[in-house]
Amino acid sequence: MPKGKNLWGGRFKGGVDPAFAKFNNSFAFDRRLFEADVRASVAHCNGLVAAGVLTTEEADSIKTGLKAILQRGLAHGKLDEMESEDVHSFVEAQLVELVGDAGRKLHTSRSRNDQVATDLRLWLREAIDELRTQIRLTQAALLDLAEQKRDAVLPGYTHLQRAQPILFAHWCLAYFEMLSRDRERLGETRRRVNVMPLGSAALAGASFPIDREIVARELGFAGVSRNSVDAVSDRDFCVEFVAACSLIMVHLSRLAEEIILYSTTEFGFFQLSDAVATGSSLMPQKKNPDSMELVRGKAGRVFGDALSLLTMLKGLPLAYNKDMQEDKEAIFDAFDTTFSCLEVSALVLRNMELNEKRMREAASRGMMNATELADYLVRKGTPFREAHETVGKVVVRAIESGVELSDLSLDELRSFSNRIESDVFESLTLEQTLATKSRTGGTAPERVAEALAYARASL
Repeated sequence: MPKGKNLWGGRFKGGVDPAFAKFNNSFAFDRRLFEADVRASVAHCNGLVAAGVLTTEEADSIKTGLKAILQRGLAHGKLDEMESEDVHSFVEAQLVELVGDAGRKLHTSRSRNDQVATDLRLWLREAIDELRTQIRLTQAALLDLAEQKRDAVLPGYTHLQRAQPILFAHWCLAYFEMLSRDRERLGETRRRVNVMPLGSAALAGASFPIDREIVARELGFAGVSRNSVDAVSDRDFCVEFVAACSLIMVHLSRLAEEIILYSTTEFGFFQLSDAVATGSSLMPQKKNPDSMELVRGKAGRVFGDALSLLTMLKGLPLAYNKDMQEDKEAIFDAFDTTFSCLEVSALVLRNMELNEKRMREAASRGMMNATELADYLVRKGTPFREAHETVGKVVVRAIESGVELSDLSLDELRSFSNRIESDVFESLTLEQTLATKSRTGGTAPERVAEALAYARASL
């Protein structure tokens, strides 16, 4: 690295080995903080003016230079062509080149330690907002599909065994609820991100009378950090963000798994359109759900980002350590991966067809109304545990006869309990099985309609 291009050369007589310089430099990835760094530098400049460190003329020159650097970097893709130790060194070198000695004064009462912590929080705040917006769009895709297919019925499973029938819209709303929690979690994380560490300097605090609260307000922060040592060494907010991304990916991976399963010939409930599927290079008949398989696979990548951060932080002494340079790639990757997976999941939901006939047939077979028969007996005065045992015996009879419960005759059913009457057959219909689940949160059509309306209003 040419002498004078870094921010710390005065202590050193010799040059840095090129191999170490390459290993040490972070500009290849932390240049994503470029806009945040310029923005924070402008606010710091204003703080220095108020503290009497910079004159108004010097500040005007600095801010004009920063504006030019920002416009040049964004408009022409100059960042891709440039080399520097990190984004902070890059901005300062460009500034000094443009405005001279005034640019050298900007770093007064500031360290790269509080500078990067501030930049990262500014970037992450916007990233969270973008992610929450994309979650809403994915939720909207779920709702649109649920509203279009509100009469479709799907077998509900436990242990991947048919359990009880549910409305397809109820299934969609389950994922809607997961994503609602994800959106809420990100909002909570954002509140802790929105604290300004600038003014903590390297670790001991600023030496000049900069009003941190005024600088924080200019940058849109809700408050300032209360301990300078903690401020420059804190990466809890990074872990929280990636943990929140990890849970989003858990939910998307579960959605992906079900779409993949239900798109197989064995289930045959869903079919993906050509827009979100691929074929086989050997087998002409194949239509593969690669879109959802990639979502499922990329979940592990985000989990790895979370583990990387936790492992990097677990043994660090206070305050800042160069290890923390490793936080950015994990955060950037978690954001990029989670955002793209939300985007693709929404695309798949908008390009998916249902085989409603097959879904209804599956929801009507396999003794899925057995619990309804037990509930029927309870309504007739039988204790539930006794009703459960009785229905278990009825199920055995139906299996041995190769029929469904509703195919057994009234006499056969009464041989297990004299409380069973002719109205039992109405209770065993698919429609009645759904309708009885009428408490809040249940799959009864009227409850699902209310839930859909509530979900739509929440967006």
